[in-house]
Amino acid sequence: MNVLLFLHIFGAVIFLGNIATAALWKVRADLTKDPKFIHNTVKNVMLADFIFTLPGLILIMISGILMAAQSGHSLAVFNWFTLSLFLFVLTGIIWFSILLPIQRRLIDHSAQSITNGMISSEYRNVSRYWAIFGITATLLPVVVLYLMVTKSL
Repeated sequence: MNVLLFLHIFGAVIFLGNIATAALWKVRADLTKDPKFIHNTVKNVMLADFIFTLPGLILIMISGILMAAQSGHSLAVFNWFTLSLFLFVLTGIIWFSILLPIQRRLIDHSAQSITNGMISSEYRNVSRYWAIFGITATLLPVVVLYLMVTKSL
């Protein structure tokens, strides 16, 4: 159980850490209004998702399921574990179905902005959606972390 717990916590650290730092990178890049810098940043945000966020997600899910099975947590009752699982799955759905496609669009729009010499209104519009769904996909795992640590509602 100690190895699984370590892997679970390590997964949470790289998962949440990358989410927070990626947001900082992107916001700071957007403030420069430099299309080349923004394009490079949004490409690296996507890369970091595959290097850190996805492996963190996988570590959290596998170790969490194994620890839950070992400790006998039931999925049949509403408790901190089932709520955490629901919120974490919701986070994954937001990330895979909304944020990753938005990030691809940000990469495309920022590349076009380099050609145009300025950040496009399309980029700014898509960026707003990235911020809204990104904040949601960041806050949900923070709630899950709280539930995991306190093991209570």
